[in-house]
Amino acid sequence: MNQFNYKKTPENVPFISNRADPYVTRHDDGTYYFTASVPEYDRIILRKSDSLMGLREAPEKTVWKKHESGEMSAHIWAPELHRIGDAWYLYFAAGAAEDVWAIRPYVLECRAEDPMEGPWQELGMMEAADDFSFQDFSLDMTVFASHGAWYCVWAEKVSVGKKISNLYIARMKSPHSLATKQVLLSSPDYDWERVDFWVNEGPAVIRRNGRICMTYSASATGAEYCMGLLSAEEDSDLLDPASWTKERLPVLVTDETAGLYGPGHNSFTVDENGRDIMVFHARQYDEITGDPLYDPNRHAYLACVEWEDGEMVFKPMRL
Repeated sequence: MNQFNYKKTPENVPFISNRADPYVTRHDDGTYYFTASVPEYDRIILRKSDSLMGLREAPEKTVWKKHESGEMSAHIWAPELHRIGDAWYLYFAAGAAEDVWAIRPYVLECRAEDPMEGPWQELGMMEAADDFSFQDFSLDMTVFASHGAWYCVWAEKVSVGKKISNLYIARMKSPHSLATKQVLLSSPDYDWERVDFWVNEGPAVIRRNGRICMTYSASATGAEYCMGLLSAEEDSDLLDPASWTKERLPVLVTDETAGLYGPGHNSFTVDENGRDIMVFHARQYDEITGDPLYDPNRHAYLACVEWEDGEMVFKPMRL
Protein backbone atom coordinates (compact mmCIF):
# COMPACT_ATOMS: atom_id res chain seq x y z
CA MET A 1 0.00 0.00 0.00
CA ASN A 2 1.25 3.52 -0.84
CA GLN A 3 -0.21 7.02 -1.01
CA PHE A 4 -1.53 6.40 -4.52
CA ASN A 5 -2.87 2.91 -3.93
CA TYR A 6 -4.37 2.05 -0.57
CA LYS A 7 -7.45 0.36 0.79
CA LYS A 8 -10.26 2.69 1.80
CA THR A 9 -12.24 1.63 4.86
CA PRO A 10 -14.82 3.28 7.15
CA GLU A 11 -12.11 3.42 9.84
CA ASN A 12 -9.43 5.21 7.80
CA VAL A 13 -11.49 8.23 6.77
CA PRO A 14 -9.49 11.03 8.47
CA PHE A 15 -10.95 13.13 11.25
CA ILE A 16 -8.56 15.90 10.09
CA SER A 17 -6.18 15.33 7.18
CA ASN A 18 -2.43 16.00 7.18
CA ARG A 19 -2.23 16.84 10.85
CA ALA A 20 0.13 14.72 12.93
CA ASP A 21 0.56 14.62 16.72
CA PRO A 22 -3.06 15.77 17.22
CA TYR A 23 -4.10 17.37 20.46
CA VAL A 24 -7.74 18.12 21.39
CA THR A 25 -8.88 19.72 24.62
CA ARG A 26 -12.36 20.66 25.81
CA HIS A 27 -12.54 23.87 27.84
CA ASP A 28 -14.82 24.27 30.87
CA ASP A 29 -17.33 26.19 28.73
CA GLY A 30 -17.65 23.23 26.34
CA THR A 31 -15.51 24.69 23.56
CA TYR A 32 -13.20 22.26 21.78
CA TYR A 33 -9.72 23.28 20.63
CA PHE A 34 -7.46 21.41 18.23
CA THR A 35 -3.77 21.76 17.46
CA ALA A 36 -1.22 19.51 15.74
CA SER A 37 2.02 19.38 13.79
CA VAL A 38 1.68 20.67 10.23
CA PRO A 39 3.72 18.96 7.46
CA GLU A 40 5.83 22.08 6.95
CA TYR A 41 6.88 22.08 10.64
CA ASP A 42 6.94 25.87 10.54
CA ARG A 43 4.02 27.16 12.64
CA ILE A 44 1.43 26.43 15.33
CA ILE A 45 -2.22 26.31 14.36
CA LEU A 46 -5.44 26.25 16.36
CA ARG A 47 -9.05 25.37 15.55
CA LYS A 48 -12.07 25.75 17.78
CA SER A 49 -15.64 24.50 17.70
CA ASP A 50 -18.68 24.02 19.90
CA SER A 51 -18.60 20.30 19.05
CA LEU A 52 -15.94 17.66 18.62
CA MET A 53 -16.97 16.86 15.04
CA GLY A 54 -17.19 20.55 14.28
CA LEU A 55 -13.40 20.69 14.48
CA ARG A 56 -13.27 18.85 11.13
CA GLU A 57 -14.44 21.89 9.17
CA ALA A 58 -13.52 24.63 11.64
CA PRO A 59 -11.36 27.49 10.31
CA GLU A 60 -7.70 27.09 11.17
CA LYS A 61 -5.66 29.99 12.49
CA THR A 62 -1.91 30.34 12.76
CA VAL A 63 -1.19 31.73 16.23
CA TRP A 64 2.61 31.54 16.10
CA LYS A 65 5.29 31.20 13.40
CA LYS A 66 8.84 29.91 13.64
CA HIS A 67 11.78 32.30 13.95
CA GLU A 68 14.02 32.94 10.97
CA SER A 69 17.12 31.79 12.86
CA GLY A 70 18.32 30.64 16.26
CA GLU A 71 16.07 28.88 18.74
CA MET A 72 12.56 27.94 17.61
CA SER A 73 13.39 28.28 13.91
CA ALA A 74 13.05 24.67 12.66
CA HIS A 75 11.08 21.46 13.25
CA ILE A 76 8.12 22.96 15.11
CA TRP A 77 6.62 19.77 16.53
CA ALA A 78 3.73 18.40 18.58
CA PRO A 79 2.10 21.47 20.17
CA GLU A 80 -0.27 20.93 23.10
CA LEU A 81 -2.74 23.49 24.44
CA HIS A 82 -3.36 23.55 28.20
CA ARG A 83 -5.35 25.82 30.50
CA ILE A 84 -3.48 26.38 33.78
CA GLY A 85 -4.90 28.88 36.23
CA ASP A 86 -6.12 31.93 34.34
CA ALA A 87 -3.92 31.50 31.25
CA TRP A 88 -3.44 29.26 28.23
CA TYR A 89 -0.13 27.57 27.49
CA LEU A 90 1.24 25.98 24.34
CA TYR A 91 3.98 23.40 24.86
CA PHE A 92 5.92 22.42 21.75
CA ALA A 93 9.32 21.26 20.54
CA ALA A 94 11.60 23.07 18.12
CA GLY A 95 15.08 23.02 16.66
CA ALA A 96 17.22 25.77 15.17
CA ALA A 97 17.83 26.63 11.52
CA GLU A 98 21.55 26.27 12.23
CA ASP A 99 21.03 22.87 13.92
CA VAL A 100 17.63 21.40 13.07
CA TRP A 101 18.14 18.44 15.42
CA ALA A 102 18.80 20.59 18.50
CA ILE A 103 15.22 19.86 19.55
CA ARG A 104 14.12 21.31 22.89
CA PRO A 105 10.76 22.03 24.62
CA TYR A 106 9.40 25.59 24.59
CA VAL A 107 6.43 27.38 26.14
CA LEU A 108 4.05 30.09 24.91
CA GLU A 109 1.55 31.91 27.16
CA CYS A 110 -1.75 33.60 26.35
CA ARG A 111 -3.81 35.46 28.96
CA ALA A 112 -6.75 36.17 26.70
CA GLU A 113 -9.96 34.26 27.37
CA ASP A 114 -9.89 32.89 23.82
CA PRO A 115 -6.54 31.37 22.83
CA MET A 116 -7.46 31.86 19.17
CA GLU A 117 -7.26 35.62 19.65
CA GLY A 118 -3.98 35.87 21.58
CA PRO A 119 -1.63 37.55 21.91
CA TRP A 120 0.90 34.81 22.62
CA GLN A 121 4.04 35.55 24.60
CA GLU A 122 7.21 33.46 24.29
CA LEU A 123 8.42 32.20 27.69
CA GLY A 124 11.43 30.41 26.24
CA MET A 125 12.55 26.89 26.95
CA MET A 126 11.01 24.94 29.82
CA GLU A 127 13.23 25.61 32.85
CA ALA A 128 14.82 22.53 34.40
CA ALA A 129 15.51 21.95 38.10
CA ASP A 130 18.70 19.98 37.49
CA ASP A 131 21.74 19.91 35.21
CA PHE A 132 20.54 16.91 33.20
CA SER A 133 17.11 17.73 31.79
CA PHE A 134 16.80 19.14 28.26
CA GLN A 135 20.50 18.73 27.53
CA ASP A 136 19.83 16.63 24.42
CA PHE A 137 17.06 15.99 21.91
CA SER A 138 13.90 16.61 24.02
CA LEU A 139 10.33 16.72 22.79
CA ASP A 140 6.66 15.72 23.18
CA MET A 141 6.12 17.47 26.48
CA THR A 142 2.77 17.05 28.18
CA VAL A 143 1.49 18.27 31.56
CA PHE A 144 -1.24 17.06 33.89
CA ALA A 145 -2.62 17.81 37.35
CA SER A 146 -3.14 15.40 40.23
CA HIS A 147 -4.13 16.23 43.83
CA GLY A 148 -3.39 19.90 43.29
CA ALA A 149 0.10 19.41 41.86
CA TRP A 150 1.11 19.72 38.21
CA TYR A 151 3.44 17.22 36.58
CA CYS A 152 5.44 17.34 33.37
CA VAL A 153 6.35 14.32 31.23
CA TRP A 154 8.59 14.42 28.18
CA ALA A 155 10.83 12.34 25.93
CA GLU A 156 14.59 12.85 25.87
CA LYS A 157 17.41 11.04 24.11
CA VAL A 158 20.46 9.68 25.90
CA SER A 159 23.64 7.74 25.05
CA VAL A 160 25.76 8.13 21.93
CA GLY A 161 25.47 7.01 18.32
CA LYS A 162 21.90 6.01 17.50
CA LYS A 163 20.52 7.39 20.74
CA ILE A 164 17.76 6.02 22.98
CA SER A 165 14.60 8.03 23.69
CA ASN A 166 13.28 7.67 27.26
CA LEU A 167 10.31 9.15 29.11
CA TYR A 168 10.95 11.37 32.16
CA ILE A 169 8.66 12.93 34.76
CA ALA A 170 9.04 15.88 37.15
CA ARG A 171 6.76 18.01 39.30
CA MET A 172 6.24 21.57 38.10
CA LYS A 173 6.95 24.82 39.96
CA SER A 174 5.15 26.98 37.41
CA PRO A 175 3.73 26.46 33.92
CA HIS A 176 7.18 27.08 32.46
CA SER A 177 9.52 25.66 35.12
CA LEU A 178 10.13 22.39 36.95
CA ALA A 179 10.34 22.03 40.73
CA THR A 180 12.08 18.65 40.92
CA LYS A 181 14.81 16.72 39.22
CA GLN A 182 13.89 14.44 36.36
CA VAL A 183 12.88 10.85 37.14
CA LEU A 184 13.27 8.12 34.54
CA LEU A 185 9.78 6.78 33.92
CA SER A 186 10.20 4.39 30.99
CA SER A 187 12.84 3.15 28.58
CA PRO A 188 12.28 1.14 25.36
CA ASP A 189 12.80 -2.27 26.96
CA TYR A 190 10.76 -4.50 24.66
CA ASP A 191 11.16 -5.64 21.06
CA TRP A 192 8.13 -3.66 19.83
CA GLU A 193 9.70 -0.46 21.23
CA ARG A 194 12.95 -1.04 19.34
CA VAL A 195 12.05 -1.29 15.64
CA ASP A 196 14.60 0.82 13.69
CA PHE A 197 14.92 3.20 16.63
CA TRP A 198 14.71 2.59 20.39
CA VAL A 199 11.94 5.02 21.27
CA ASN A 200 9.49 5.98 23.99
CA GLU A 201 7.83 9.34 23.18
CA GLY A 202 4.50 11.13 22.80
CA PRO A 203 3.04 10.64 26.33
CA ALA A 204 -0.66 11.36 26.86
CA VAL A 205 -2.56 11.18 30.16
CA ILE A 206 -6.11 10.24 31.10
CA ARG A 207 -7.32 9.96 34.73
CA ARG A 208 -10.05 7.44 35.42
CA ASN A 209 -11.17 5.08 38.19
CA GLY A 210 -8.56 6.34 40.65
CA ARG A 211 -5.74 5.65 38.21
CA ILE A 212 -3.55 7.70 35.92
CA CYS A 213 -3.15 6.01 32.56
CA MET A 214 -0.39 7.23 30.26
CA THR A 215 -0.15 6.07 26.67
CA TYR A 216 3.06 6.63 24.76
CA SER A 217 4.44 5.89 21.29
CA ALA A 218 7.28 3.53 20.44
CA SER A 219 9.70 2.61 17.64
CA ALA A 220 10.31 4.50 14.38
CA THR A 221 7.54 6.51 12.73
CA GLY A 222 6.55 4.16 9.89
CA ALA A 223 4.10 1.26 10.07
CA GLU A 224 6.04 -0.05 13.09
CA TYR A 225 4.95 2.95 15.19
CA CYS A 226 2.66 1.79 17.99
CA MET A 227 1.40 2.67 21.44
CA GLY A 228 2.25 1.36 24.89
CA LEU A 229 0.70 2.02 28.29
CA LEU A 230 1.89 3.00 31.75
CA SER A 231 -0.43 3.36 34.75
CA ALA A 232 -0.28 4.31 38.41
CA GLU A 233 -2.65 4.67 41.33
CA GLU A 234 -3.48 8.36 41.60
CA ASP A 235 -2.80 8.32 45.36
CA SER A 236 0.70 6.92 44.85
CA ASP A 237 3.97 8.84 44.63
CA LEU A 238 4.02 9.69 40.93
CA LEU A 239 7.72 10.54 41.11
CA ASP A 240 8.54 7.01 42.26
CA PRO A 241 9.09 4.74 39.21
CA ALA A 242 7.90 1.81 41.33
CA SER A 243 4.43 3.36 41.40
CA TRP A 244 4.06 2.80 37.66
CA THR A 245 3.14 -0.41 35.86
CA LYS A 246 4.21 -0.87 32.26
CA GLU A 247 2.23 -3.18 29.98
CA ARG A 248 4.29 -5.94 28.38
CA LEU A 249 2.52 -5.67 25.02
CA PRO A 250 1.47 -2.65 22.94
CA VAL A 251 -2.12 -1.44 23.26
CA LEU A 252 -2.49 -0.14 19.69
CA VAL A 253 -0.66 -1.32 16.57
CA THR A 254 -1.02 -1.25 12.79
CA ASP A 255 -4.38 -2.66 11.71
CA GLU A 256 -4.26 -3.71 8.06
CA THR A 257 -7.94 -4.64 8.04
CA ALA A 258 -8.89 -1.10 9.09
CA GLY A 259 -6.21 0.40 6.84
CA LEU A 260 -4.51 2.22 9.71
CA TYR A 261 -0.71 2.06 9.73
CA GLY A 262 1.63 3.29 12.45
CA PRO A 263 -0.90 4.61 14.98
CA GLY A 264 0.56 6.81 17.68
CA HIS A 265 1.11 10.18 19.33
CA ASN A 266 -2.35 10.63 20.77
CA SER A 267 -4.31 12.82 23.13
CA PHE A 268 -7.49 12.24 25.13
CA THR A 269 -10.71 14.22 25.30
CA VAL A 270 -14.42 13.60 25.87
CA ASP A 271 -17.30 14.04 23.45
CA GLU A 272 -20.48 15.96 24.22
CA ASN A 273 -21.99 12.85 25.82
CA GLY A 274 -19.04 12.37 28.16
CA ARG A 275 -17.55 9.41 26.28
CA ASP A 276 -13.77 9.12 26.44
CA ILE A 277 -12.23 9.74 23.03
CA MET A 278 -8.67 9.15 21.89
CA VAL A 279 -7.30 11.33 19.09
CA PHE A 280 -4.30 9.80 17.31
CA HIS A 281 -2.45 9.94 14.03
CA ALA A 282 -1.86 7.17 11.49
CA ARG A 283 -1.33 6.64 7.78
CA GLN A 284 -3.46 4.81 5.24
CA TYR A 285 -0.49 2.89 3.82
CA ASP A 286 2.83 1.32 4.80
CA GLU A 287 5.08 1.92 1.77
CA ILE A 288 6.87 5.22 2.33
CA THR A 289 9.42 6.85 0.05
CA GLY A 290 12.25 8.45 2.00
CA ASP A 291 12.21 9.39 5.67
CA PRO A 292 8.75 8.73 7.20
CA LEU A 293 9.22 11.90 9.23
CA TYR A 294 8.71 13.97 6.08
CA ASP A 295 5.84 12.00 4.60
CA PRO A 296 2.95 14.49 4.99
CA ASN A 297 0.12 11.98 5.06
CA ARG A 298 -0.21 11.35 8.76
CA HIS A 299 -3.85 12.11 9.50
CA ALA A 300 -5.73 12.62 12.74
CA TYR A 301 -8.25 9.91 13.69
CA LEU A 302 -10.67 9.27 16.55
CA ALA A 303 -11.17 6.14 18.65
CA CYS A 304 -13.69 5.45 21.39
CA VAL A 305 -12.08 4.48 24.69
CA GLU A 306 -13.98 1.68 26.34
CA TRP A 307 -13.24 0.29 29.77
CA GLU A 308 -13.43 -3.48 30.05
CA ASP A 309 -12.64 -4.86 33.51
CA GLY A 310 -10.86 -1.60 34.24
CA GLU A 311 -8.64 -1.85 31.16
CA MET A 312 -8.71 0.50 28.19
CA VAL A 313 -9.81 -0.79 24.78
CA PHE A 314 -9.53 1.48 21.73
CA LYS A 315 -12.08 1.18 18.93
CA PRO A 316 -11.43 3.41 15.87
CA MET A 317 -14.49 5.44 14.95
CA ARG A 318 -16.10 5.30 11.53
CA LEU A 319 -16.54 8.76 10.05
